[in-house]
Amino acid sequence: MALEQKLQLRLAQKLVMTPSLQQAIKLLQMTRMEVQTTITQELVENPVLEEGDFEESATDDDSDAEAESPEAEAAKADPMENIDFEAYFSEYLDGGPGLASGSRLQYREAPPLEATLSREPDLYDHLLWQLRMAELPDRQREIGELIVGNLNPEGFLVATAEEIRAMGDGIPGEARYSPEEVDSALAFVRGFDPPGIACWTLSECLLRQLDARGEPEDSLVRQVVGEHWDLFLKRQFPALAKKVGAELAELEPVLESIKSLETRPGRRFNNDQARYVEPDVYVIKLRGEYVIQVNEDGLPKLRISGAYRKMLREVKSDSGQTEAKNFIREKLRSALWLIKSIDQRQRTIYKVAHSIVRQQRDFLDNGIDRLRPMVLRDVADDIGMHESTVSRVVSNKYMHTPRGVFPMKFFFHSGIERDYGGDISSLTVKRKIRQLIETENQKRPLSDSELTRILKREGINIARRTVAKYRDELGIGSSTQRKEIF
Repeated sequence: MALEQKLQLRLAQKLVMTPSLQQAIKLLQMTRMEVQTTITQELVENPVLEEGDFEESATDDDSDAEAESPEAEAAKADPMENIDFEAYFSEYLDGGPGLASGSRLQYREAPPLEATLSREPDLYDHLLWQLRMAELPDRQREIGELIVGNLNPEGFLVATAEEIRAMGDGIPGEARYSPEEVDSALAFVRGFDPPGIACWTLSECLLRQLDARGEPEDSLVRQVVGEHWDLFLKRQFPALAKKVGAELAELEPVLESIKSLETRPGRRFNNDQARYVEPDVYVIKLRGEYVIQVNEDGLPKLRISGAYRKMLREVKSDSGQTEAKNFIREKLRSALWLIKSIDQRQRTIYKVAHSIVRQQRDFLDNGIDRLRPMVLRDVADDIGMHESTVSRVVSNKYMHTPRGVFPMKFFFHSGIERDYGGDISSLTVKRKIRQLIETENQKRPLSDSELTRILKREGINIARRTVAKYRDELGIGSSTQRKEIF
């Protein structure tokens, strides 16, 4: 059987992700700050692209087309020739115009860079400062630095004593420090401020804080924290009272004393600063109608350089200079695609925001109780785009409304069936659960089953496991954890 080679023509349609399409999709899901960074980088790398309005660009083209007078061409030939540099610098050194005769510019010495505080000291800096101020042998100081370096932001020690002993530049597989040295350094570090630092467990941390308070050794609170901590965590107060040989009422001051202790001793050294959100879309109500404005602050207006357009026309008329012609064409194509992609991004954000406002008008007028269930498909079908495009638009973007600033994803939630009035948003159900728990009798808190029955009486068909899930998402404990004994 002989093999034959044949040529066949086949017509097919295929979706290809071109580089320009990839750039448009990437820009769509960027935040405004990321887009600003991308534009700045492109302005540096692409000489064809420059900042300016389209009106200025058209004016530049007109000026290029017009013939200039000989006097104007002579003035543009070398504008630096008409400047008297000697007179300019002598005037500058003499104090310049407007200054008194014989005066000089005065320069004030700025504070040294070392005196500029770029950030407040964190927990690590605070403990390391105390360690270096102490008079310790070198080995003890080394172990102390290892202990401080293995604390988490909350102030708890995450390395075991054996791991600390094996740290350093010793022989691999052998302990560098003795158990006595580690115990001594650990006890020293635990005496630092804040109290309760460098402990492995919460009960140990609280006991250290009780020591700093001067709590007596035989006190009831020390007995509860040191010996019966598990019963306390499980809120088994009757069993706890029996274990310590006290009445149930005597545990109330113990509970208040433990509540006053710090469960995370490193919390006050947390220097996380507040992050301020600048909305991507503003929704303003004017004369009863909502007006949408896309925030373009900080985004420079882009245009194609008139000089390079003129250069491209000159290069086209020249039969040579192929390399320069290809370079200008490539940069021009890249600049045009960037301008088009940014414009398309802003238009798409406006379309999505307009659809959200139209479908969530009841929420904007009346509040969270009127937030309707909405998914990405609802907006995608409304504006004639794919769900993935809508998902990219609402990612990491914020909308300023008369009700406050919300992530654009806030408006997309699943719905729960109701016996009347249509579906209800899951956010509204969570708000109802929180309100029910806030008004409950704390000595007899509502269980998840009781919350489910109350919601069903209001016509909301919801399962008990869904109530438990929403309660966990709200950061609310179970009925056992919320119950007050005293």
